[in-house]
Amino acid sequence: MSHEETLLLGLGAIAVIVVVHWITGKTGLPAAVLLTIAGITYAYLPGDNIELEPDLILTFILPPLLYNAALDSSLLDIRRNMRTVISLSVALVIATAVLVGLGFSLFVTGVTLAAGIALGAAVAPPDPVAALAVGRKAGLPTNLVTLIQGEGLLNDATALTILLVASDVATGEEHFSVKATVGEFVLVAAGGVLVGWAVAYAVRFLRVLRADPLSANAVSLATPLAAYSLAEWGHVSGVLAVVVAGLIIGHDTPRYATGASRLQTSAVWRLIDFLLEGVVFLLIGQQMRTVLEGLRAYDTSTIVIAVSVTLGVVLLLRPLWLVLTQLLPRSLHTRLGGQDDEQDPELPAGRRREMSLSGRESAVLSWAGTRGVITLAAVYSLPADFPNRNLLAFCAFAVVLVTLIGQGLTFAPLVKWLGLRANQTDKARLRNEARSAAVRAALNRLDDIQLEQHDNIENEAMETMRRQLQIRLDRYRHRLNALEQADSPEPPPSPQYEAALMVRQAVIDAEREELLRWRDAGRLDDENLRVLNRELDHEELVLPQRPKS
Repeated sequence: MSHEETLLLGLGAIAVIVVVHWITGKTGLPAAVLLTIAGITYAYLPGDNIELEPDLILTFILPPLLYNAALDSSLLDIRRNMRTVISLSVALVIATAVLVGLGFSLFVTGVTLAAGIALGAAVAPPDPVAALAVGRKAGLPTNLVTLIQGEGLLNDATALTILLVASDVATGEEHFSVKATVGEFVLVAAGGVLVGWAVAYAVRFLRVLRADPLSANAVSLATPLAAYSLAEWGHVSGVLAVVVAGLIIGHDTPRYATGASRLQTSAVWRLIDFLLEGVVFLLIGQQMRTVLEGLRAYDTSTIVIAVSVTLGVVLLLRPLWLVLTQLLPRSLHTRLGGQDDEQDPELPAGRRREMSLSGRESAVLSWAGTRGVITLAAVYSLPADFPNRNLLAFCAFAVVLVTLIGQGLTFAPLVKWLGLRANQTDKARLRNEARSAAVRAALNRLDDIQLEQHDNIENEAMETMRRQLQIRLDRYRHRLNALEQADSPEPPPSPQYEAALMVRQAVIDAEREELLRWRDAGRLDDENLRVLNRELDHEELVLPQRPKS
């Protein structure tokens, strides 16, 4: 493929991603599903198809996606829900790999247990991107978002480790040993955690550079690639290294980065995430023709049995696993005289222990198991002479299509039908309580400054700031009173707040139009216009797109 063709292909991919994003905004359909269908369509157009390169995916696409997801996750929430996260991201992945392997060895002629386990490892880890994109729009409760995020961050490392061991056994490079496998898994995982921790604390020491927005962006973009490369060089889990680094750095960012750095870095990562996710789902669809062409050596019955075994384990084991790991521990805990955390609502949100999932929550979580590019990248990373590689690739592709399209299209309706939405009133109440506490801290700091430097600061400046803070505090208290009296999960409307937003937006628009008139009349040069316009942009940035509490 020539440079011109590559350039046109890249521009075409960006155009498709942008159009699909627009369609998603208008229709509410999942972008992942539409992009996958677009990829399938492209695969059957005349011309060269794009082959999925596993090394490219695992080295340059997966680390940035995982890192950005980790930055947006909560280290405290994941740690608080660690039992369920580990159950889904480690134990369930292992169980899926083993059951798929057993199913293939028993029912699919000519496929060994090790080859089946390799396929099971590839199809075991869900890709949370599609589920979270839909779930957030549907107002999924925070605890389920945390579990989906935590599982998606950690399960890839488990799956890739199992895949590596199973691949070596299937190709005769080593003999299987439970003790050796467990030891290798623990070593690889612990090494990945250690590398991620080291990279995160190295970035912390670079906080002098992180004060500058451009330097902060450069450091942030390099961090996932550095963590992954160092871990792979040390033959430990690069995926875990990236995730751990992202979780720690995301937790530290509010303390060690400036506001300007956070705004710019966040904007850059949103763009990268938007484009990489789009490319990933396009690549998934484009593999259909290649995968189907590799099935010519197999009879129909073998293909049907292999796909049925794989899909059966993937679709049925997850809900069964959630029932066994959530309902049984709760009943045993109650039987032993324990108390549910739900009986202690007075605990602060950040200190509550992990709660058991309800039946509705388990149902939604069981349907959030969409598979994605890591499944295809994993199965394509198997050696070219791997036994039954084409059959395994088709089974993996079938799982991706069924879960991505089937579950992706039905996930939002399921959430809506079950009535499982986050309590927006509680969220609004917590935000306003935190805002009030922050303003009170600012007023206290003003008093300290006035006592320490009363001769160097004008009283008028202090009083102006004090009045502004007091107005904000009064507004938050008024909103809190309204929220305390609300008996609906949706915050009560605030006409005064909505009117204030409308007025502030109108004022910013008027200021911007006047600056443009000055520029067009030759009274203001473009350099100064950009400076002044940036000030208005920052003011506009803090205004919500729709009224929120």
